[in-house]
Amino acid sequence: MAEKIHPKQPIPTPNSNPNPNFPPNKSNLYNSTRPVYRPLPRRNRRSCCCSFCLCITFSLILLILIAAIAGGIFYALYRPQRPSFSVTSLQVQNFTLTNSNILTTKFNLSVTAHNPNKKIEFIYDEVNVNFRSKDVDVGHGTIPGFTMRKKDSTRLRSVVSVTGQSVGDDGSVLRSDVNKKKVPMSVRLDTKVKVKVGGLKMKKVPIRVDCSGITASVPSGKTPASASTSGVKCKVDLRIKIWKWTV
Repeated sequence: MAEKIHPKQPIPTPNSNPNPNFPPNKSNLYNSTRPVYRPLPRRNRRSCCCSFCLCITFSLILLILIAAIAGGIFYALYRPQRPSFSVTSLQVQNFTLTNSNILTTKFNLSVTAHNPNKKIEFIYDEVNVNFRSKDVDVGHGTIPGFTMRKKDSTRLRSVVSVTGQSVGDDGSVLRSDVNKKKVPMSVRLDTKVKVKVGGLKMKKVPIRVDCSGITASVPSGKTPASASTSGVKCKVDLRIKIWKWTV
């Protein structure tokens, strides 16, 4: 029986590669026609912040412009003016300072408030009255709340006093004036006012009135003395807050 003869198989060499396409490259794994992914460039954070700041600035300018226009229209229509105050009279019933610096005073105060506006009314809360002489508190009192109509004047009265108040070292400052029977004083009024325009009532705002230039005469015995008020000047300060509204 004849033997079968098999052809000899080539012996592979160590550096030979029977499959030239292995390992596969990227062009074989993916379609070479597919577009290559390129990440989009990130937006610069600084440019975002600049844009935000510009928007805020523009909005603030726009709000200020609208407020200015509204204020101009309001002023043109109503011509608002501040109220005015003047000390009409001041009577000194008692001004006593003991050797131990105990102060007792009593004053009768009369103040005139005037509203110069034709279309605006003022509604006042209770008024706190304070008398001072060289930064020493020499009397305090109150005036009931009141309403000032258009182009109206109102006379306000109050009893201002202190009883048995110790003034400490400040007594030496007052004593020389008391001995001279002439005591320089100032008056301060503090309250809140609501502005009424037609049927519209605005939010209450604080108001302070400072009147200086008063010279009070010290009474002798039980006879009241008067104070000189001819040169008194009163300054009205509407204490308006713009942001949570103080101007």
